[in-house]
Amino acid sequence: MANPYSQLPDHCFWRRAVANVATDDIDPVTSMPFQIHLTDKVATAGSCFAQHLSPMLVQHGFHFLVTEAAPPDPVDQENYGIFSAAYGNIYTVRQLLQLFNRAYGVFRPVDKAWTRADGVLIDPFRPRICKKGYATAKELDTDRSRHLGCVRRVFEECDVFVFTLGLTEGWISEVDGTVFPLAPGAAGSGHGRYRFENFSVDSMASDLTAFVDRLRIVNRSARIILTVSPVPLIATYENRHVLVSTTYSKAALRVVADLVSRCRENVAYFPSYEIITGHHTRSRYFEADLRTVTAAGVAQVMKVFARHCLGTETRKVVSPLPDDPAGPSIDSLSVQSVPSSEAAARARTEERLRAIARIVCDEEALDR
Repeated sequence: MANPYSQLPDHCFWRRAVANVATDDIDPVTSMPFQIHLTDKVATAGSCFAQHLSPMLVQHGFHFLVTEAAPPDPVDQENYGIFSAAYGNIYTVRQLLQLFNRAYGVFRPVDKAWTRADGVLIDPFRPRICKKGYATAKELDTDRSRHLGCVRRVFEECDVFVFTLGLTEGWISEVDGTVFPLAPGAAGSGHGRYRFENFSVDSMASDLTAFVDRLRIVNRSARIILTVSPVPLIATYENRHVLVSTTYSKAALRVVADLVSRCRENVAYFPSYEIITGHHTRSRYFEADLRTVTAAGVAQVMKVFARHCLGTETRKVVSPLPDDPAGPSIDSLSVQSVPSSEAAARARTEERLRAIARIVCDEEALDR
């Protein structure tokens, strides 16, 4: 009998696809079920690593959907323009599902405000929004209502929704099951009872499938790209080594992304996790702290993403500088090569993106 592997393409073999290929030439994407077009409105959400995508989309002349305008006070602009609405980092799948349910009034959490150490109120679902805090609960509630309206626009208007899965560990209200992006006390404190949960593959797959199905109710044609953040946990609440917890977290998230992308149409998986963490890189895509992804690593992910997801319609606004592996800064992006009808919108998007001095990670508060 013939060897059933003998006629398989090179990408099926480790020696041909990994061992004998230069690190920067390894491309683990064999196909994508769809591509992003220049006319598509692209929305992003997820963990810290997802924040790299929006500047790249703008650089290539694509429509990065932003529905929530930044406030006039520069102090409060940090978390605006990073994602399509100012929801901050969405680390867990349950957070994403609950954000959708809160936006459409299906879920109304008991926790509405937490108190910061300086006595002001903060939004427990967006702890890094409004640095000066809120003076009253009414002020916070008004701002949240406006924000959730912007979130609904993201879900209803996007053509492509990119979500980066980041963590399996989270903190939950024992009263109503609300999940928060940070543990109580890390940025502010509530008055309820909270417990830690490390989500299972089954529960996350169920949550993510539910989100996909609900998104399709309000936006039937939305296409979804799932990625897994390559950034390790900054801390674990499990009584075990953080390396072991990181391995579980990333393995479980990768399985969830695979399961959901296989069981729902127009849901694709993009392997940013594999590009950065595969041992073929010999850790060259991590900084000395072994957690921060280098500029070269980000550039490699974005290069492969552009090749397979943006396709032949890619229109670069400006070419990367030859001596800068990360490409140009947001400040160097030019809108001169795009049609005048698009220039104003592109300029507004770039202005929002200029506020991003660095990747904003809420979980940094856990290890200060």
